[in-house]
Amino acid sequence: MIDFSLSAELQEIQARARKFAQEEIRPIAAEYDRKGEVPPGIVEKAKAAGLLNVTIPKEYGGMGYGALESAIIAEELGAACAGISITILVNGLALTPIQLFGTEEQKDRFLRPVAEGAKLAAFCLTERQAGSDAGAIKTTALPDGDDYVINGQKCFITSGGLAEIMTVFALTDPERGARGVSAIIVPARTPGIRVTKVEDKMGQRASNTVELTFENVRVPQANLLGKPGRGFAIALQTLDFGRSGVAALSVGVARAALEYALAYAKERQQFGAPIINNQGIAFLLADMAMKIEAARLLTWQAAWMADQGLKVTEKSAMAKCFASDTAMEVTTHAVQILGGYGYMRDYPVEKLMRDAKLLQIYEGTNQIQRMVIARELAKASPS
Repeated sequence: MIDFSLSAELQEIQARARKFAQEEIRPIAAEYDRKGEVPPGIVEKAKAAGLLNVTIPKEYGGMGYGALESAIIAEELGAACAGISITILVNGLALTPIQLFGTEEQKDRFLRPVAEGAKLAAFCLTERQAGSDAGAIKTTALPDGDDYVINGQKCFITSGGLAEIMTVFALTDPERGARGVSAIIVPARTPGIRVTKVEDKMGQRASNTVELTFENVRVPQANLLGKPGRGFAIALQTLDFGRSGVAALSVGVARAALEYALAYAKERQQFGAPIINNQGIAFLLADMAMKIEAARLLTWQAAWMADQGLKVTEKSAMAKCFASDTAMEVTTHAVQILGGYGYMRDYPVEKLMRDAKLLQIYEGTNQIQRMVIARELAKASPS
């Protein structure tokens, strides 16, 4: 029997995340969007509320939640502000490689201080010439005695200027191309790491997004995750696991846009009646609501599958792609329903629309997601 109800524990997590989002994030969302800054103290507040580092196992100081709990939290935070929320949520992406592939010593050495100290982590994969084609990275981590020496640049790194530790993907064997990519844990204070650009973004502005330069950065080979040359596979598995979080964030953004648009449509009078009485507006709202519900169910399915240890490549790509496309469509409709007001920064829907666009791009563009889905369909046995 399929049960779509949330357990008492999940309801408590949802209520706690919603309370935090509405009381701590939403009131300051517009201010820090304008400033383009991470709100001071928000990470510490999220930790106190039990909403930071939620997927780190309890034995290392985290909450021990799975992908479904994380998705429920992401939706609630996303409904308040995607930019502020991604700072809280991106630790899951950065730390998942350590959780999945780290040794017990690595987990204790790197996960525990982050979890106990309300610290941030960064996932360092993308480069200027290696976005969708992540296997084309040029950053090197060449062996030198017992160390690796890292040289290169990473771009569009969320929390890159604030992180305490980084999971860096670099070529340990350049001659092997993508098969020579390895994943290495790098403490952010290691000499030779510099922030060389702070990005000025269209949306999700209340997060820190930077370019990082690595110049002769020396780290022990003991910081290698898994085996040499397995970095690309580690990145793909990490992204498979984490895409339900982006999908959930998308659902939250779309949900907020629908709430604003619906309230406005009930209140706004034209031709002697609320505009929700006009079929053109009513049908937009109906489509928005349907797609949000469908996106949430697909997101929860992908998250549940990840928690069961099932292969989730196809479903996580579907969830991320459909939910973020839905967020873009719903926020665009919300701006249209509010008309001229929707285009003004006095109302939050223009921010939601700007925030939604990035959801279709990061952690794999939606064109890449469609390629992944098609590839998985091609491999499937006929039913």
